Amino acid sequence: MDVTHPDGKVDAVSEVSKTLDRFNNATLATYSRPAVLLTRGKGLDLFAKIDEKDATSSTSSQEGVAERQYLDFSSGIAVNSLGHADGQIADIAYEQANRLVHSSNLFHNEWSGELADRMVSLTFEHGGLGVEKGTKNDNSLKVFLANSGTEANEAALKFARKYAMNTAKTGPGEKSGLVSFNNAFHGRTMGALSMTPNPKYQAPFAPLIGNVKTGTYNSIEDINTLIDDKTAGVLVEPVQGEGGIFPASLEFLRALRRRCDEVGALLMFDEIQCGLMRTGTLWCHSALPTDAHPDLVTMAKPLANGFPIGAVLMRQKVADAITVGDHGTTFGGGPLTSRIAHHVLGRLTEPTLLNGLQESSQLLFNRLTQMRQHFPDLIAHDESSGKHSPRGKGLLVGMSLKEPSHAGRVLKLARERGLIILSAGSDALRFTPSLIVNSEQVNKACDIVESCLLVLQREVAEGK
Repeated sequence: MDVTHPDGKVDAVSEVSKTLDRFNNATLATYSRPAVLLTRGKGLDLFAKIDEKDATSSTSSQEGVAERQYLDFSSGIAVNSLGHADGQIADIAYEQANRLVHSSNLFHNEWSGELADRMVSLTFEHGGLGVEKGTKNDNSLKVFLANSGTEANEAALKFARKYAMNTAKTGPGEKSGLVSFNNAFHGRTMGALSMTPNPKYQAPFAPLIGNVKTGTYNSIEDINTLIDDKTAGVLVEPVQGEGGIFPASLEFLRALRRRCDEVGALLMFDEIQCGLMRTGTLWCHSALPTDAHPDLVTMAKPLANGFPIGAVLMRQKVADAITVGDHGTTFGGGPLTSRIAHHVLGRLTEPTLLNGLQESSQLLFNRLTQMRQHFPDLIAHDESSGKHSPRGKGLLVGMSLKEPSHAGRVLKLARERGLIILSAGSDALRFTPSLIVNSEQVNKACDIVESCLLVLQREVAEGK
């Protein structure tokens, strides 16, 4: 119940505060950050530098530096699936950095091709993009490597319009429409931002790219008018992440697939946050029947466990529409990041990791369900609207609070007690720990959240 990890004060006369003040004077303020200076991590633990005078028995020290330890249930916004400072990744990065870091895409390098080959092979093994699980690789899938999630989505949007240009029976540019859905988040570059229908993100940068429609997530009523013969591509998250952790229904995804086939549009799944084992399968859609699969899937966050990378995996018919010079990247597919991603893909698909993930997921859902029952005055639960708590899949889990402002309050209360969690949408707490999380860590995180809800409950009763 007590604060053990107080945030620093940037106006205080201390070494950490002076450092943060110096950083803030030189850094563009596009983020609202607490006065916490992270210095290192290990597994699910993050360490922040503090001043010696603020050190308590709960702090650790490395090389004489006073530190405060946090349990990280954000994993860098669903990025560090194998945890922080993984020893095997560190060894690979060191070895490859001493061999070749960059060579340009004007030449082959030994790791970008290996990464693409492993990604395709694993998709045939696990299922996805119309492929049944366990199907023999027939070389019908292709990979484009980029640097980030928003770049992967930009590439997918370009590929959809190029495919439409090649296949449409209408005049040039007439089949260029794009469709996304409410609550979506696809990135911050102009194309991806145009597909992110949130005024907070879009309004300062309008006008964005044209010919974009917004549909209602999980609604099939307006699909026939939303997606028509002028639509080039439809972009959707099988589980919305930033929007509040909302899974798409099978009926909805099947309807999108069917309608895209009817009008000759490409169906694109943004699995940047929900793919790569986060929801318990290689691709979030791997668990679905093939009549709900996309033509392209975009990915990024966990692919290299923190090293910048993005990718688009596509069916052959899409690849056939793209020719030399249609798209490119300076850093995408570099040997250093590609080698790390190749290694990470192998680790993420190991059976032992999947078994541990499933056990931790079940425990997390059980604990959060109990929490909802203990705090019905604080936690929202409405199954009829889809806003039930908890919700999500695997280790992408959300829990809504009845009062939206309480989400931010709980985040702060949790951080002050040594737990880092995030929010999603307008009112949800988001739990995205590394996929290597164990039951002890799940229980500790939930114990802290329960304590925070008790504190919040007391504050509400006192009118604070």
